[in-house]
Amino acid sequence: EVQFVESGGSVVQPGGSLRLSCVVSGFTFTFSNTAMSWVRQAPGKGPEWVAAISGGGSTYYADSVKGRFTISRDNAKNMVYLNMNELKFEDTARYYCARGSAITSKAGPWGQGTQVTVSS
Repeated sequence: EVQFVESGGSVVQPGGSLRLSCVVSGFTFTFSNTAMSWVRQAPGKGPEWVAAISGGGSTYYADSVKGRFTISRDNAKNMVYLNMNELKFEDTARYYCARGSAITSKAGPWGQGTQVTVSS
């Protein structure tokens, strides 16, 4: 089965920065040719797509994070990253990486996720 292992989340102050990492394994698809996304979910809410990166390196962002977050990937390591800057209270959520686009990634499968809490 496909596995996603996210890491890097923590408690940070507003305006702070974090770098999230995701390592992918056990896939039946070609990682380097597959779009990857970051999805987040706050308590009591449904999943919210955050960012995506195509196999060719094109990036896409939700309006809420545009200009603050940067998604990247390292195909040699089967990894996806999310650099988060200027964090806001609204960014508090559990973050997951997943295969696919803004639409398909929200359906999973996901890993265990990593918690990001923005608090003063």
